[in-house]
Amino acid sequence: MSHTDTEVADVNLGFPAIRRELPTRHPESSETMEAIQQIIDKPVPAATLTKLSVVIPVYNEEATVQMLVSLVVNAPLPKGVRTEIICVNDCSKDGTAKKLDELKTLFPEADFKIIHKPANEGKGAALRDGFKHATGDLVLVQDADLEYDPADYPKLLTPILQNRADVVFGSRFMGGEPHRVLYFWHTLGNRVLTTLSNMFTNLNLTDMEVCYKVFRKSVLDRIQVKCNRFGFEPEITAKVAKLRPRIRIFEVGISYYGRSYEEGKKITWKDGVKAILAIIRFRFSD
Repeated sequence: MSHTDTEVADVNLGFPAIRRELPTRHPESSETMEAIQQIIDKPVPAATLTKLSVVIPVYNEEATVQMLVSLVVNAPLPKGVRTEIICVNDCSKDGTAKKLDELKTLFPEADFKIIHKPANEGKGAALRDGFKHATGDLVLVQDADLEYDPADYPKLLTPILQNRADVVFGSRFMGGEPHRVLYFWHTLGNRVLTTLSNMFTNLNLTDMEVCYKVFRKSVLDRIQVKCNRFGFEPEITAKVAKLRPRIRIFEVGISYYGRSYEEGKKITWKDGVKAILAIIRFRFSD
């Protein structure tokens, strides 16, 4: 079954209607209370969206990239929403390029754009190149290493499909979803970076460094990504927070199947130091 035939039962399940009993202490204001109740009960019109662009930066992921793309191709999406998959090979040194070139044969029903960069520049640069080729109403960032599960797409898309959000962050720390137990210091470092970012952006995110971020294309078009490497995460967060008029940012819990260094994890403490510098830099400049 292709992803275009897969339906999400009801995108409204994530945000059930809220019914409040209004106060009756002041009978003379009953008409005002009734007007307020009508506003509360009025449904939020659903957003009209037809295409999701999934941008996948890839570097030395020969062992996982085809499996990951298979999960993306078959990810559950609301009826009428189709996917374009943009894979950006950041000059991988292993057999990743060959694996990417095989995708169109393996998944002929899918819409692919495969980009091979001539030089390695980093995740931020790969995403910047991928965003330029995105034509969807929404753009979603997906890593190629199987740490993040495309089965979470419905949760990530729901706030935007319900027309309640313009940007959605996933969160590995909100609880309620499977989470592989790995490195204490990595978790602590992520929380420190998120707290520092929140102090500079005045947001209350729980996981700024998370891979899963979904943007309305109209929002992303207003942002110029400058960081070439892992500074992308604090940079995009800072720039989203500074947009005016202020945009609506949501956060949803996601599952996380982290890798160990033996399994190919790439980020190190040096990237954490660079993230701190990026947090400070993009608070005061663009």
